Amino acid sequence: MIVTISITIPAPEVTITKQENPQLSHIYGFTDFHLITREKGGFFMFYNDKDELLFVGKARKLRQRIKKHFEDTVSPIKNHRNEVTKIEVYIVEDPVEREIYETYIANKLNAKYNPDKVSGN
Repeated sequence: MIVTISITIPAPEVTITKQENPQLSHIYGFTDFHLITREKGGFFMFYNDKDELLFVGKARKLRQRIKKHFEDTVSPIKNHRNEVTKIEVYIVEDPVEREIYETYIANKLNAKYNPDKVSGN
């Protein structure tokens, strides 16, 4: 028996982009973190200037987790932070759904820096 699963990626709640000449940014050119919810969970995607997906992640509290990727020493993108030019944020409160979206998107869209999520297929 063949089972087909169809997952539709929703439209992002918020998209922020790197500023060309950021006046007040100390976070790799991003100045609009205030637009990302502090209280809600979901998933997020980091893109480069060619609109290629670099990384997809999930979080119970989105703003804090996204900022952490630009600050900590263990993030999978720690050596590639300068490549990120766009961040899309999606609100998904259910933790199981967040996990499904993260794994599906990492594999379907070939996220460059999600080695633990991308299958060898």
